[in-house]
Amino acid sequence: MKEITKNSRYKLNKEKTFASLAINFFVNLNSPKKLPHSTEVMNPYRTREVQKIICNFFYKFYNDTNNRIFILGINPGRFGGGITGIPFTDPIRLEENCGIKNPFPKKLELSSRFIYKVIEKFGGPELFYSKFYISALYPLALIKDGVNYNYYDNKELYFALKDEIKYFLKKQFQFGAKNDFVISLGKKNTKFLKEINDELLLFKEIITLEHPRYIMQYRQKFIGKYISKYLECLNSF
Repeated sequence: MKEITKNSRYKLNKEKTFASLAINFFVNLNSPKKLPHSTEVMNPYRTREVQKIICNFFYKFYNDTNNRIFILGINPGRFGGGITGIPFTDPIRLEENCGIKNPFPKKLELSSRFIYKVIEKFGGPELFYSKFYISALYPLALIKDGVNYNYYDNKELYFALKDEIKYFLKKQFQFGAKNDFVISLGKKNTKFLKEINDELLLFKEIITLEHPRYIMQYRQKFIGKYISKYLECLNSF
């Protein structure tokens, strides 16, 4: 994939819609220069293919000035948002569920599979994305020894990223967040989101749901129960 240079980035609409603010944010995300413990970063937003997909996705589902409930995961996985640039959306879901064709290998990501089961039960992507914005506390995929890594898996890593996490969260909040509630995916993620939110004072209340990856890896036998729990939460707003 062709990497975008500073002087040849995708031309952006300057209109202050949720879509345009999100597009400007994502296509300008830069990777940290160095992280501790040989942690690597996947930054798909540096490629023209992903920048086009980002524009297509956000103009399709977010081209308005409406506020939305935020749903925040940990950081993208290497087979989902780490490839497509769309949080919790692998290339299969991007094409089959969202109707956005893409050139990426059609690899399955477990978290994406669960999220889109919930989205379809909720009423489909158009309805879901009209009410919710799903992203991650740290918006770039982290890799260590060739596998997914979480921003909180090492204290030194977390403190190296904390200022960026705070900055990125504030920027995303400005897209158009409803501040009464934020949904956190993962109990440990909630711990760190609470610490950051206590400093930034963005959201009044944090609601925790089990992380999709945990459900699909360890509790798949009870997937129906977790889908129902998600839907009960989403339908309460």
